[in-house]
Amino acid sequence: MKIAILSDSHDNIWNLEKALTDVRVAGCECMLHCGDLVAPFVLTQMALAFGGPIHIVEGNNDGDWRLLQQVAGGYPHVTLHGPYAELSIGGSQIALIHYPEPARRIAESGAFDLVCYGHDHQEHEERIGNCLLVNPGEVMGRFGAPSWGIYECDRHRFTLQAIGDRDAG
Repeated sequence: MKIAILSDSHDNIWNLEKALTDVRVAGCECMLHCGDLVAPFVLTQMALAFGGPIHIVEGNNDGDWRLLQQVAGGYPHVTLHGPYAELSIGGSQIALIHYPEPARRIAESGAFDLVCYGHDHQEHEERIGNCLLVNPGEVMGRFGAPSWGIYECDRHRFTLQAIGDRDAG
């Protein structure tokens, strides 16, 4: 199973649309977002463009969490988890949080195959024991080239993807 991992969209609907196209081309079956969608219309865009399960954690710039919850309520395949999520997907144990510092401690626990975070907009991949600690970078594209990532559950492999790369996966 392939899982798309995105973070820090910050209302960049243009880069997000490219990323969502890439996600579909790559054949991802599930999507994780590590926070900072920002406006609820970003959630609508994601839900309409991707029909598989979408799991989202709250970022520090997701100010109207109540409205995000209302929007998510209209899409049964979208789950908002608040600040932290623990998921079992494709046989992998996955934790999702916005911030890097607790993400590292969670990865060090040894309880997960994959721990995903965002917040600092910096692409990162590190193996801690058997756990992959990853930040897919930013959809926004303000501090670097916009990017996202693919986690392949059966191969326990993370691959960073440049947004707009139609040969993703």
